[in-house]
Amino acid sequence: MPTFSAPVRDMAFVIEEIGELSRISALPGHSEATADLVTAVLAEAGKFGAGVLAPLNPVGDRQGCRLENGKVSLAPGFVDAYKRFVAAGWNAVPFDPEFGGQGLPWLVGTAVQEIWHSANMAFGLIPMLTQGAVDLLSTHGTEDQKALYLPKLVSGQWTGTMNLTEPGAGSDVGALKTKAVRKGDHYRITGQKIFITGGEHDAAENIVHLVLARLPDAPPGVKGISLFLVPKFLVNPDGSMGQRNDIKCLKLEHKLGINGSPTCVMAYGDDEGAIGSLVGGENQGLALMFTMMNNARLAVGLEAIAVAERAMQKAQAYARERVQGIAPGHAAPGPIIRHPDVRRMLMTQRVLVEANRALAYYVASRLDIARRDPDKAERARAHAEVDLLIPVVKSWGTDSGVKVADLTIQVFGGMGFIEETGVAQHLRDVRITAIYEGTNGIQAMDLVGRKLIRDQGEALRAHIAEMRKVDEALAAVGGEDFAVLRRQLAAAVFAVSAAMDFILTRHAGDPHLAGSVAAPFLDLLAVTSGGWLMARMALAANRRLDEGGDDEAFLIARIKAARFFADVILPQAGALLGVIEAGSGAVAEDWL
Repeated sequence: MPTFSAPVRDMAFVIEEIGELSRISALPGHSEATADLVTAVLAEAGKFGAGVLAPLNPVGDRQGCRLENGKVSLAPGFVDAYKRFVAAGWNAVPFDPEFGGQGLPWLVGTAVQEIWHSANMAFGLIPMLTQGAVDLLSTHGTEDQKALYLPKLVSGQWTGTMNLTEPGAGSDVGALKTKAVRKGDHYRITGQKIFITGGEHDAAENIVHLVLARLPDAPPGVKGISLFLVPKFLVNPDGSMGQRNDIKCLKLEHKLGINGSPTCVMAYGDDEGAIGSLVGGENQGLALMFTMMNNARLAVGLEAIAVAERAMQKAQAYARERVQGIAPGHAAPGPIIRHPDVRRMLMTQRVLVEANRALAYYVASRLDIARRDPDKAERARAHAEVDLLIPVVKSWGTDSGVKVADLTIQVFGGMGFIEETGVAQHLRDVRITAIYEGTNGIQAMDLVGRKLIRDQGEALRAHIAEMRKVDEALAAVGGEDFAVLRRQLAAAVFAVSAAMDFILTRHAGDPHLAGSVAAPFLDLLAVTSGGWLMARMALAANRRLDEGGDDEAFLIARIKAARFFADVILPQAGALLGVIEAGSGAVAEDWL
């Protein structure tokens, strides 16, 4: 059974058709991002993922990390793999050439990152958070901070972390108690952080912690949080490393999954206080940290789909090999892929992966437009769409990833429950994605509270208008597949619009409404947006067939996948609208 093969053809198709690579490569600074170059990059990344990272995935799961005398050792093979990763330049793919990056679009960097997580999610978490640190410092760091830290973070010689959570302050970040006291040109940080991915390890020369803390005279709650850059080793003005900072790892968490990733309890300032420098202004920390958090939320949705891709590959391979029972239309026992219920599970996996990948790549392409389009209005439109859809990518991507991994165990049957097949690891690993970087319930509340109610639906109305644009193209194609897709998508888009109007007109008079219907509303928008993108891929495949595309089976499969999505997934929209229009009554009643 194959361990992992990067789906380069699928990824390239989505990059070109949904990510609109031709538009992205026309942006300033991205002219080298041609289709041929992107395919070559994906192919090389696929070789590294399959040849170097994937074989270490079960090693990390079985052997995990070790903490001895405050030092964390990664699982065997991980340090060497990381050094090879850095030497090959993989960490630098989407970053500014000014600091040693390769300058490729975020769209391409997102696709490459998918490969790392498919091959080895525990490994992929280290560059994922480093990427977020680079994004944050590039946006909000001082010139000195950028000069000292970005070149080595971009290269991957140094890694980054995000330090928010404390024993008494999880989702309620405003309750954090870590302190920062100004001492001349720096700050002394004291406190404890938990659940810090990559907080201590032996793969990089230095670890750059981005830490939320509170100044002595800060206002209470989230308005009194500041952001600090706190390196494991202090950095001298010439860029060389100085003495060890007052930081230590107290404990490694024992987890359900991602055992190859060190999840650390970190102590700051047990002696004189860890030395840190302020990022941005005092008491602006949470707003600044959202740059890194939004980066991570997009990446987390993507990593869940990446794990789903690998789990799906195993399910498909097993279903073709496992002989059991006589399927309808056959006279003798054969592979279980012949059985309708198994095919239903495999097809469900396939369309969830395809739709979520398309959504993640679409948002990544909007990030590129928001950052580089010469037209201010285009940048603003793209930025609004990114803000709207990031909670959808994070929540639907992770829920779908968990479902796909669970279905893989179901396809394997009893053997899926046996650790030696390796498929249980994917479910254990991916389960955390629905929790960290803001639980999926928090994503739903963010969507309804901050993205819908606060701007009275302006961004969502623009997105609805964009989704409706495919109706004419679907009608022009003809044929039953496209007719069904058109009808089901139109009904789903109507459901989103009706749900939006219901919430906007009722929430002011019902304090329980937003929280009660946020999750089904996010699911409704997710399913509909996924259907819209599946329709766009079907239209693109049909166009390529008309143009004489030389991969007929692949293109026909894109159309059939969209039809399956229309038949099986899009009808959920009507049910979700019904849940939303039922309001908060049942949820608000105190009967538990």
